[in-house]
Amino acid sequence: MLVSFAYIFLLGLSMGYIFNRLRLPALLGMLISGIILGPYALNALSPSLLSVSVELRQIALVIILMRAGLALDINDLKRVGRPALLMCFVPACFEIAGMMLVAPALLDISLLDAAVMGTVVAAVSPAIIVPKMLYLMDNQIGTRKSIPQMIMAGGSVDDVFVIVLFTAFTTLSLGGEVSAASFVQIPVSIVTGLALGIGVGWLLSRYFRRFHMRDSIKVLIMMSLAFLFLGLEGWLKGIVPISGLLAVMAMGATLLKTYPLLAKRISPKYSKLWVAAEILLFVLVGATADIKFALAAGLAAVGVIFIVLLFRMVGVFVCMIHTDLTLHERLFCMIAYLPKATVQAAIGSLPLAMGLPCGKIVLTVAVLAILITAPLGAFGIDMTYKRLLMPSGRDQADPGNIPADSLGEFGGQNRNE
Repeated sequence: MLVSFAYIFLLGLSMGYIFNRLRLPALLGMLISGIILGPYALNALSPSLLSVSVELRQIALVIILMRAGLALDINDLKRVGRPALLMCFVPACFEIAGMMLVAPALLDISLLDAAVMGTVVAAVSPAIIVPKMLYLMDNQIGTRKSIPQMIMAGGSVDDVFVIVLFTAFTTLSLGGEVSAASFVQIPVSIVTGLALGIGVGWLLSRYFRRFHMRDSIKVLIMMSLAFLFLGLEGWLKGIVPISGLLAVMAMGATLLKTYPLLAKRISPKYSKLWVAAEILLFVLVGATADIKFALAAGLAAVGVIFIVLLFRMVGVFVCMIHTDLTLHERLFCMIAYLPKATVQAAIGSLPLAMGLPCGKIVLTVAVLAILITAPLGAFGIDMTYKRLLMPSGRDQADPGNIPADSLGEFGGQNRNE
């Protein structure tokens, strides 16, 4: 397994650097590294590593969502208001509806199979958009209207909404029944996740004020609690729905609200942890992609993905109605809400494992969605933020003097960290 880690970091770093030099998103190089090293190409990764791939990807998500929470000012979200709430579910609903409209005709599947496919594809990737929005926040770009905060918060809740719908539709496909209580899980899991994160964050702020310890120890305590949140989500499944990842972000945001000095002090430590976690996350996501299987799906599957992306963009635009955002800023929000990766990698193979007839085509479209939208969304954000967003507190005529980190234009780290 140790040799596999060496392959992941060395090839991931090298490919990320090469793609950065080519003015392409570094994460695209990491995804390709995973495809090369994965079981469908060189098969250079240890089976024992691949068996814990899901847990390793969750660790990376915890790191970036904790970093997001420590930068997420509740007052900013209050200022955004309605659009932030709508971004949590409206774009996903539009994309699922689009899939149900076009997939039966183009892919010759049933309406219910199209619904299952839509819920797999509809989730946005917080692992891609959160680091990029954090970078914009750190550099005061778009923050005057809280655009990065809105996208970051909406993308995190969007996953909760989509996964609950995925569970409901797969239950129907297996011949089960879905009651109204199934959909009640969505608001309940959001509320319980927020309550858990806020409560633990408040207790931590009091504990850290009273007992002196190194900041590194505080980071370990927070990470351990975050892992317990994820464990609690699994333990209480079927009893009380709870969103562990949302609780992680809420804990960080509460700590920023109640103990801002500490939050600003430990936030850079999570930024440094993300340097390694980012490589691990995207290389392992790439390792799940069977490129031969994806290519065999043909142009119809690719066409479906691009069509439903248009539906998603319309959904984002609807969320922006009656706001003070300019057309340029709305266009940026539409582009920033495109990338998909982690949720598709996590649940894309489940319909096949369940024995659903649509399992193979769902997995194919999920893999293609990762390969197409992850670099498309990342590259779109990289190439448009200077033109479409008003830099807050900067001279709009000179938005291009933002330093790049060692692997890409985003990530929130400086070269001299």
